[in-house]
Amino acid sequence: QVQLVESGGGLVQAGGSLRLSCAASGRTFSTYAMGWFRQAPGKEREFVARINGNGGSTYYADSVKGRFTISRDNAKNTVYLQMNSLKPEDTAVYYCNADLRKTGITITTMTSYDYWGQGTQVTVSS
Repeated sequence: QVQLVESGGGLVQAGGSLRLSCAASGRTFSTYAMGWFRQAPGKEREFVARINGNGGSTYYADSVKGRFTISRDNAKNTVYLQMNSLKPEDTAVYYCNADLRKTGITITTMTSYDYWGQGTQVTVSS
């Protein structure tokens, strides 16, 4: 069992930055991959970014590549999503998740992830 708690969402103007955090507990954190998804109103939940257990490999959706950075601190059992140059279309509820089974980095399907946080709202105003 893994528990995930996100924080750091809020309201920001277009062009601004936010950093989301996700604290994990329940399993040895460095042994599994972590990811971020988001869901905008009226849209399906979509993949944002993924990082492997030791933090050495990352993967991003094309829509955020070059603007968002996923990282992790295994000593703190925390994964981060640094979001820069935010756009109104980035407005969504952001969810962190844990994949305890697969080690590949280009895994973007929701069903691949075993545990999910409760989500944190990010709103970008124009």
